[in-house]
Amino acid sequence: MAEANLEEQCDSRTAVNSQTCIDKWAAHGDTVVALLTGGQDRPYALGLTMALASKGVQLDVVGSDEVDCPEMHTTPGVKFLNFRGDQRRDASVRRKVTRVFAYYAKLVRHAATTRAKVFHILWNNKFEFFDRTALMLYYKLLGKKVTLTAHNVNAARRDLRDSFLNRLTLKIQYRLASHIFVHTEKMKKELMDHFRVSEQAITVLVHPVNDAFPVTKLTVLEGKRRMGFREHEKVILFFGRIGPYKGLEHLITAFQQLSKEAGEYRMILAGEVKGGAEKYIQEIQKRISSDVEAGRIVQRIQFIPDAEVELYFKAADVLVLPYLNIFQSGVLFLGLTFGLPVIATDVGSFKEDILRSGAGLICRPADAADLASTIRNYFESSLFKDLARSREAIRTYARTYHSWDAVGRVTRDVYKKVVK
Repeated sequence: MAEANLEEQCDSRTAVNSQTCIDKWAAHGDTVVALLTGGQDRPYALGLTMALASKGVQLDVVGSDEVDCPEMHTTPGVKFLNFRGDQRRDASVRRKVTRVFAYYAKLVRHAATTRAKVFHILWNNKFEFFDRTALMLYYKLLGKKVTLTAHNVNAARRDLRDSFLNRLTLKIQYRLASHIFVHTEKMKKELMDHFRVSEQAITVLVHPVNDAFPVTKLTVLEGKRRMGFREHEKVILFFGRIGPYKGLEHLITAFQQLSKEAGEYRMILAGEVKGGAEKYIQEIQKRISSDVEAGRIVQRIQFIPDAEVELYFKAADVLVLPYLNIFQSGVLFLGLTFGLPVIATDVGSFKEDILRSGAGLICRPADAADLASTIRNYFESSLFKDLARSREAIRTYARTYHSWDAVGRVTRDVYKKVVK
């Protein structure tokens, strides 16, 4: 009964600011967890950290300058360890090598000395094959229980660069992990079918909202004006890291077709290029410059600072995800967080999530004509014609069914299970 009451107290939203709650959990022998972020994906790392802290979990968050933020230093029970530091891409090769090896040295030393019983890997580090094998074995030899969030079951297969060694090292990591978190039933099935992971070792978590970005009183109309658009123009958004598997070329073809039909179509292309996709984006930009009238597509091919994310999602009338291959995408849930309707291809779990939420429309992958038709249908639908109401309904759905609170509770319970 005492433990049940304690869980109820520590599930409250105010618990994240309560050192008493943290101390009570510690007194009951609750688990200390090392959260290994790989130095990336601050929105997910921050959301999970805050959710777990609100449940009384004590955390060592291993991160970088990219993950660092005030909440990591002011939340009771959270210790932020900036092992990666600055990860600037324009650093010299010598500097890059030095900082990577320094990171691994700090991580190995920390693993040997920390009180954390559970190591939760959100992302692997720079040398993925090493992380999946030697580092996993090291954690196991130290007696650590390793949990893993598989954001992508096999990203190399998605990116068309799969290999025997890639599959072998993935299999080793998945089999050494005490428990694996995924975001869709399809991902769970692939782990079971392709990597022989037992069903009991997998938990499917809803993909939580992406609420780490600042939200101001900026209105949709002001957003459009700041981006240089007129109120009546129909603005399409492509947002996120750019790579071949995202099918951007099909969106460009569809946009070109739509632009010939009507003059009010506009597009925002915003995001940095994935490593190795430089040639891909160059070809895309050549097509834009030769086939699309100047000014119709606003290009921001760069890292988008957190403070600017809101602008793009409020200036747009619809988010388009023309992906060719994916299980799930954080960009989808970023769109839902801002209440922006979505058009996505029928890959991964897009169809289930979008139709369940009523947040948008689905089209065929790698089919520019069908994508153009779907975009046209969207702008004739009630979703667009009553966009203010649609945005609010989508935001409400996201807050209700994709909250970090539920993710934190389930994740904490798995930690307690694996250390028994």
